[in-house]
Amino acid sequence: MSKCEATHCPCLQECPLQSALKCIGGKWKIPIICVLSAGEGIRYNELMKKVRGITNTMLALSLKELERDGLITRVQYNEMPIRVEYFITEKAKTLIPTLQSLAAWGMA
Repeated sequence: MSKCEATHCPCLQECPLQSALKCIGGKWKIPIICVLSAGEGIRYNELMKKVRGITNTMLALSLKELERDGLITRVQYNEMPIRVEYFITEKAKTLIPTLQSLAAWGMA
């Protein structure tokens, strides 16, 4: 019997850790989540200032991916000029203790 039987092969199932890293992996997503975790909605330009070093392209792409994965919400207010704010979702709030533990591990 081989190690890779169809019913027991971990290769045939997506690893939960890899699934999580698809949502939060990369250089910019965790810093964006951390900034948004402070509470209030944040506008695009404010995010640009708080996430140092990020380019417009990477911020726009990261925000779209985070929104697609249900970790942030984008709220557009129909005002003139149009105002858009980003908020962390309840799903992402459950990630914060894990990120805090990871930060503590990194400091140790």
